[in-house]
Amino acid sequence: HISYALHAIVAVGAVLPGAQGSVLLLLVAVILDLVKRGDAAGSWQASHFRWRIRSVVFCALLYAVTAPLWVLLIAPGWIAWGLISLWFLYRVFRGWLALNDRRAMPV
Repeated sequence: HISYALHAIVAVGAVLPGAQGSVLLLLVAVILDLVKRGDAAGSWQASHFRWRIRSVVFCALLYAVTAPLWVLLIAPGWIAWGLISLWFLYRVFRGWLALNDRRAMPV
């Protein structure tokens, strides 16, 4: 729950202007996931560690791929990053709700 809370703070901050979550906070959450995922190996909870780590990696890749839009045209950059941030927020809350219901995340 702590990792999901940290990811949620960053995700909400990415969507709401002026409420930026810290990149440092995201790094803390990812490091926590990487360190603790071994403790969940073989359990349904392992899928949540994989879900959170993959969410961050996919978002980072999408941000990197769409970064040139900021140089070429500001508006498409805002739109792309806004959509990526919303997708990240969705994944964080979908995972957190599943964890609360003691359900594994899909592969």
